[in-house]
Amino acid sequence: MNPSNRWRIIAVFVLQALGIGAIQTRVPDVQLAIGLNDAQLGFALMGLPTGALAVFLFSSRIIELFGPRRTVLCFLPIQTLAALAIAVAPNFWTLFFLLLVMGVGAAVTNIAMNVEADRIEAASGRRIMNTCHGAWSIGFLAVALLGSPIRGLHISPLLHLGVVTPLILLATLAVVLPMTDAPERAHRGEVSAKRRLAWPTLMTLALVAFGLGGELLEGASRSWSIIFLRDSFSIPAWLESLALPALLAMMAIGRLLADRQIDRFGPVLVAQVMSAMAFVGLCAVVFSLNAGMALVGFGLVGLGICVLYPMMLSAAAGTGDRPAAENVAAMTLVVQIISLGAPLLIGAVAQNFGIRVAFGMLLPLLALGGLMAGVLAPRGQVEKVAA
Repeated sequence: MNPSNRWRIIAVFVLQALGIGAIQTRVPDVQLAIGLNDAQLGFALMGLPTGALAVFLFSSRIIELFGPRRTVLCFLPIQTLAALAIAVAPNFWTLFFLLLVMGVGAAVTNIAMNVEADRIEAASGRRIMNTCHGAWSIGFLAVALLGSPIRGLHISPLLHLGVVTPLILLATLAVVLPMTDAPERAHRGEVSAKRRLAWPTLMTLALVAFGLGGELLEGASRSWSIIFLRDSFSIPAWLESLALPALLAMMAIGRLLADRQIDRFGPVLVAQVMSAMAFVGLCAVVFSLNAGMALVGFGLVGLGICVLYPMMLSAAAGTGDRPAAENVAAMTLVVQIISLGAPLLIGAVAQNFGIRVAFGMLLPLLALGGLMAGVLAPRGQVEKVAA
């Protein structure tokens, strides 16, 4: 294995976050420019999971044929260029289509880079998954922090993304071209030349039950946290934009420290504690009396959910019943199917009952995640936990 692959895959996570984060900080501005209400925006945001669903069943096959390196080299630019185009979307249907294309690029890139991170973990015997996701959070945090003064200065989304996009594309070439694919993780399943689709198993469904609440809450917070502050309190635009950095800063800190804590206390206990923390943070958001309380709540949410998705991915990749790419793709497929209606539902509820109620709907799913944390136990311990 190429020794530089470890830092290169971490850099890939950062670049993917930069491409997604830059446009997501400008979603409120795109919404106003097109003239969409919250329900219409929620429907438009369905384009992202729709695009992901279009390729998830086939993504493991793509990675097997071309390898993670070439897959990232192809699909990360697709995601980044689609994000640039979103900045000047003229109407609802164009926005939906561009989000769909962005979803395709982001989904395949996401699976390829997580599979490569797992391969490096397996080959080196050292945890890296949470560090990679911590780096992702730092990248997203960087563009979110940058988005606050940019929005405050009334710089257009086109100029903003027009500067960021070429830098991301050049960095992608510099980081990914010298990479070499790490060896595939060993598995017990038989490899069939006829296999094309990655279907879920009972184990992947159990992992989805654990991580779904955290994943939906992360997506909702990234898309709606700024809008939450905008609609709930009379504060300046730059202060509204701090909701996303509050979430992402705590996610980054938690992920960078998580690998050591998981080694020390085990994945089940860590997952239970973090799920409880996310629950408390979301309650603080939903029942916030002022912008400061909401910002603290988003920070607690970020810290609480920071490791849930990476732990879910590591558990799926390490199941060992078939290739890691299949399990990761199958599990992510189920999450995206459920996530498909989430933006529409959140937007509709926000439009009719308020954004607080929309966020409050996710509280039961966070509670379910804490109850299902036992599925993260090493395979030999799962039966004891379930008994």
